[in-house]
Amino acid sequence: MAREINEECGVFGIYCQNHVAVAPLTYLGLFALQHRGQESSGMAVTDGRQIMLYKGTDLVPKVFSEEKLKQLKGYAAIGHVRYSTTGSNLPENAQPLVVDSSFGQVALAHNGNLTNSVELRGELTRSGAVFNTSTDTELIVNLLAQQGGDLETALVKTAQQLAGAFALVVLTRKRLIGVRDPLGFRPLVLGARPDGYLLASESCALTNLGAEVLREIQPGEMVIIDQDGVKFHKYAERQRESFCVFEYVYFARPDSNLLGQSVHQVRKRIGATLWKEAPVEADVVIAAPDSGTPAAMGFAEASGLPFEIGLLKNRYIGRTFIEPSQQLRELGVRIKLNPIGAVIRNKRIVIIDDSIVRGTTSAKIVRLLRETGAKEVHMYAASPPYLYPCFYGIDTSQGTDLVAAKYNIEEIKRLIGADTLRYLSLEGLVEAVGIQKERLCLACFTGDYPLPIRGVTSKHCFEQNGSANE
Repeated sequence: MAREINEECGVFGIYCQNHVAVAPLTYLGLFALQHRGQESSGMAVTDGRQIMLYKGTDLVPKVFSEEKLKQLKGYAAIGHVRYSTTGSNLPENAQPLVVDSSFGQVALAHNGNLTNSVELRGELTRSGAVFNTSTDTELIVNLLAQQGGDLETALVKTAQQLAGAFALVVLTRKRLIGVRDPLGFRPLVLGARPDGYLLASESCALTNLGAEVLREIQPGEMVIIDQDGVKFHKYAERQRESFCVFEYVYFARPDSNLLGQSVHQVRKRIGATLWKEAPVEADVVIAAPDSGTPAAMGFAEASGLPFEIGLLKNRYIGRTFIEPSQQLRELGVRIKLNPIGAVIRNKRIVIIDDSIVRGTTSAKIVRLLRETGAKEVHMYAASPPYLYPCFYGIDTSQGTDLVAAKYNIEEIKRLIGADTLRYLSLEGLVEAVGIQKERLCLACFTGDYPLPIRGVTSKHCFEQNGSANE
């Protein structure tokens, strides 16, 4: 459930033959990726002569009206949904970014986080670069503008200067390009329709548009799409592949496939492994909606316990109002989650959540279940203890609030008020994912960071004194 850990971003790209109108298709692609970021949405569209840009700080349906989509005429586009990991949720930080360069107009959108952003920003500032945003994405645009030669060569040179996580979609007036970082932290998938090709952070955005999923862009690979079709360019040798395991735990939509694995089936296997590792006497299994649902189903199937919908999530609530009193703050969780008393009352409840990061929401849920009449509450996390901050695109770059880094499991159990607290083991997670451990980034659980973190990495590190250039 979107609560203690915040989403990253989603990117989308489309290139259609026969000048098919792509703005409505891009809208639907972004809508399918909305779970990856809800702070801002945007798209850039080319008609072969110019790139048109429209973006705003809101959800996809609120940023784009039917009338606006009609105005964005073109046959190729890129789009972006954002949760801010570097730079605040400001209008100027929304993506894509569009610049005029020696290559003509170029639009770019980015999923991930650069670990050498402070270093790059300093170098670019000293060379006279001026920044209009506080995002690390603008660093990529500035680096690109400094390169000579053709755009493909310039992109390679730019990508080779970047450290960290990046899945990029780039649009010129006549080409669509995708780039994935050499360690493959973030996903990027290629699909095809009869009228063209698509790129997206997840396969669900492709299949929702009736596209066939062709393959994932490989780590250190670039894909170029134009009127001549598709070509691939390996710009960096594969290093230690480090695909983010949290894509399986939480980020990706259950109907997506990642590295050949069904996200839904992985989450069910996680639930079954939880039962195998820590069986419990209980009456019913429920999920923290919605990301805990597949794991709860797997737990129920493995245990023989009934699976029930015990908590309903209000899907129509956005950001709640600023609660002015303690009474209203206490009611906040009930506005977002509604318990079903007949399922919970006088029952021994097993509740499965994808993770426990800060612990605040877990405590509210346990209290809500008890207030509804639960006899016992057994909390299970479908991942190991979250011990270390992420610097590769997840908004936990400050580790001070990570509850498992401050308390042991028994202490956390008391803090959240549960009768039982169980985490999935690291070995169990890797087994359930079905990918070799060496191919996964597990740094948030182990502290083994695949890349060094260089310089300050706070979310607001480029916003000192309110200036993007300071």
